[in-house]
Amino acid sequence: MKRIGTPHEEDASGAKARIEYVGKMRGLKPPPPSESSYPAAFQAARIRRMSPEDLDRVMEIAASLKDAPQWPREAYTAALDMDPNQDATPRRIALVTDGGQAGKVMGLAVASLIPPQAELETIAVDAHYQRSGLARGLFAELADRLRLAGVTEIILEVRASNERALGLYRRLGFVEIGRRPGYYQAPAEDAILMRLELEGFEPEAAHAGKP
Repeated sequence: MKRIGTPHEEDASGAKARIEYVGKMRGLKPPPPSESSYPAAFQAARIRRMSPEDLDRVMEIAASLKDAPQWPREAYTAALDMDPNQDATPRRIALVTDGGQAGKVMGLAVASLIPPQAELETIAVDAHYQRSGLARGLFAELADRLRLAGVTEIILEVRASNERALGLYRRLGFVEIGRRPGYYQAPAEDAILMRLELEGFEPEAAHAGKP
């Protein structure tokens, strides 16, 4: 689990735990002082594995975003991939970013794995915290964990009209590789297929600009 905050933090045993300053980690930037909708906890945002206790908040975020997949609770539970065999390659990796306070999840990302390929199934950030770098930070951490699991490329599909998501994916380094006509329903729309090769992927370089 990666944590972002002041350069050093005292853990429960009194040992110093090195953590990265928010302005340097994955290009994540604190909001300007005038943005009163951002809590002070943003400065201590962390990225960690999704847990069962996060599911109510995760579903609340997804329900509030028209372009996010509206999965049933069972789908998110399955994404936790809580296999007791810790040595097995996970079938999914599900992450959240929060302010270090229970129930204060601000964003999430889920990918399914069939190494050497993974599919980015969703990445979503609460509307109050968008355009702050949280999506970039989530993806960078996800990419690191996918590499460790033997993944060399990530694919995804996105609605052709979802310009904000397309812009984010392109800045992360994804390239369009195809289109599925009429793939989405309600409303009917094409899906754009995209791919990112993880070899040589540098989060800091890919994360220039806002998400």
